[in-house]
Amino acid sequence: MNENETTKLEQETLAYQSLDPDQILSAIETQGYLTDGRLLALNSYENRVYRVGLEEAPAIVVKFYRPFRWTNEAILEEHQFAQELADAEIPVIPPLQNDQGETLHTVGFFRFAVFENHGGRPPELDNGDHLNQLGRFLGRIHNVGASRTFNNRPDHSIQDFAGDAWMYVLEHGFIPRDLELAYRSLCEDLMQRIKWCFERCGDTTMIRLHGDCHPGNILWTPDGPHIVDLDDTRTGPAMQDLWMFLSGDRVERTWALSELLDGYKEFRDFPANELHLIEALRTMRMIYYHGWLAKRWKDPAFPHSFPWFNTQRNWEQHILDLREQASMMDEEPLHLFG
Repeated sequence: MNENETTKLEQETLAYQSLDPDQILSAIETQGYLTDGRLLALNSYENRVYRVGLEEAPAIVVKFYRPFRWTNEAILEEHQFAQELADAEIPVIPPLQNDQGETLHTVGFFRFAVFENHGGRPPELDNGDHLNQLGRFLGRIHNVGASRTFNNRPDHSIQDFAGDAWMYVLEHGFIPRDLELAYRSLCEDLMQRIKWCFERCGDTTMIRLHGDCHPGNILWTPDGPHIVDLDDTRTGPAMQDLWMFLSGDRVERTWALSELLDGYKEFRDFPANELHLIEALRTMRMIYYHGWLAKRWKDPAFPHSFPWFNTQRNWEQHILDLREQASMMDEEPLHLFG
């Protein structure tokens, strides 16, 4: 990166971190919305997301994209995928178009998109009906996802989600010195175990996914779920959109997976070989999450919201959790009956 590029990155990053209410409202009004001054920051850290009140109209949600994370082309593929899902009558919330048919807008350093505002609560993961309905929607999403490919979105790869993350943590001094050797040797071992899980899985069909389908991205209403935030949409195995709804002991995870797949298989065959990937994908996310926090630590919002992160106690617990995952990946995969 040359000096001009570095300066541009610093300028856009500082502007993004300093985004204030006047800038937010002014940006929205460039798209013809008449705001009423009400502004509520929503629970998002990677991007800045706000609910904005309008004069004589329902509130909207606006998302300001973090600089340099995605290209414009990658963001537009996210928007296109969301619209495809909505056109298939899947309850995904796509970005709104302006009068010119555009969904990605730019004002100064800021890129943003506007969405309808939908309320809701997380799904109940101990409710079989909720899991069954989620499974049906995921099967339909994956049917649309398999119908074409991305050109500008990444794959869900081991290196991108795990390898780069733990190396960043080490190279930038986040691990306490007395834990460095244990963390390095453990992550090297985990990378090998993850690869073995993928080898045991064998051939995997890679499709367009939601990519970050955790309960916080599901808004449950009396009419059923709305699925939000395709910011991490990418190409990967179907299991990536399923495993985050599985928790608890082996019996509980088996039950939840069976409920999900009962709904999923109403619309799409499930590749049973991907049962080998559940704990590998979980391990990848655990490593990725800590790497993500480390990469964002200079953003003032992160130390404020995650004060526990860069502490001795957290890294000790993280290592213990990852050691448990090493054992989990050695176990037989979950078995489905029926």
